[in-house]
Amino acid sequence: MITEMTSDFIVVIAVLVLEGLLGLFLLWRSGVLKNRAAWLVSVLLLVLALGARAYLFDYETLDYINFLSRWVEFFRQYGGFRAMRYPLGNYNIPYLYFLALFSILPMDDLYLIKLLSTLSDVLLAWSVLLLCSRFTGSRPRLLAVFFTTLFLPTVYLNSAVWGQCDSLYVAPLLLGIYCALSNRPWTSVILAAVAFGFKLQAVFILPIYAVFLMTGKLKWKHLVVFPATYLVLVLPAVFLGRPLWETVTLYFSQTGSIGSGLNYNSPSVFALFTKVKDPSLAATVAIVLAFFYMLNLLAVTWVNRKKTNDRAYLALCLLFAIGIPFLLPHMHERYFYGADILSLVLAFSIPVYFPMALLVQFASLLGYHAYLRMRYLLLMNNGAAALITALALSLLCLLGALQVGRSKGRRSRYPSRK
Repeated sequence: MITEMTSDFIVVIAVLVLEGLLGLFLLWRSGVLKNRAAWLVSVLLLVLALGARAYLFDYETLDYINFLSRWVEFFRQYGGFRAMRYPLGNYNIPYLYFLALFSILPMDDLYLIKLLSTLSDVLLAWSVLLLCSRFTGSRPRLLAVFFTTLFLPTVYLNSAVWGQCDSLYVAPLLLGIYCALSNRPWTSVILAAVAFGFKLQAVFILPIYAVFLMTGKLKWKHLVVFPATYLVLVLPAVFLGRPLWETVTLYFSQTGSIGSGLNYNSPSVFALFTKVKDPSLAATVAIVLAFFYMLNLLAVTWVNRKKTNDRAYLALCLLFAIGIPFLLPHMHERYFYGADILSLVLAFSIPVYFPMALLVQFASLLGYHAYLRMRYLLLMNNGAAALITALALSLLCLLGALQVGRSKGRRSRYPSRK
């Protein structure tokens, strides 16, 4: 037993060292490590960030005990990857590949799950850095946003404590947005499909791709690679015996697994309205409102499509990431993870909006506290109020960005004479 624990400890340290080296490589590749001080600070902060995660790798939540560990055990009992033929859990196929792999490795699956989440945290921090680089060339600021992401409370708790994988879908989604803004449409759509392949919650932010279509960042032909990429992600499971149609339409069969309650420790609109006489009617009305909210944002974009700029795109991302899950029923604690990260991007890109990141983080942390501590620190309606304020700030950011775009448009039509 002691030998097994020692072996696991050595593997955990070795993998964390590799993940730290990956983080350093990504920082170097991004051009922010230009002197010894930057290298030294980065090494120390990476050691601290990864070490803090390793310190809590033994912590088991009810999600791990009741779901993740049982799914890994199912794979272990039924032949590892060969068990992919059976329906299991409410996670999509790509994440189940990892659980199948973990079932055949001679190591505690809890450590493997959290090592994967830690790896995706490093990739998430890099994606935030790249997206911020569209707004600032300041190396200290980019370095700061990279490590702020790693130390962000919801990011840390999500991976190191909870053993969840939300950074696994937000990281490629942010990279996809960055690629769209950098005129790499094919890569952008592929990354969006990867994000959607890992988590259905990607749909809260994916409407930004309709905006990209309206403004010419994407063309219809680029969307072809979305279903193609998704199909590539799930085909290995089909080859292992899972029915094709059941595999491709997995998300439709999973919608009932989110629960029938209107709210699950989420700072959504249903944290404000806790006494609802007809929950079914309320859920239907909320879904319709969320749909019309999205359509209104798209309509505003269409009218102002020639005035959009990077700041407007970022504001729209936030309006989608906050507003859609805020209005929808059946939302859980972690469903504002994308909003947590995008608000951080805005805070470091346009510092005047830094309070927004604090508001969104506050709202999310109330839900995390409720789940992890099994009691409320504050009532969730406080989080809902914080998100309403964050939505107002996001709208203000969008209107300001469109005003800038309008001014630039006028100047371009009437160039000055020399």
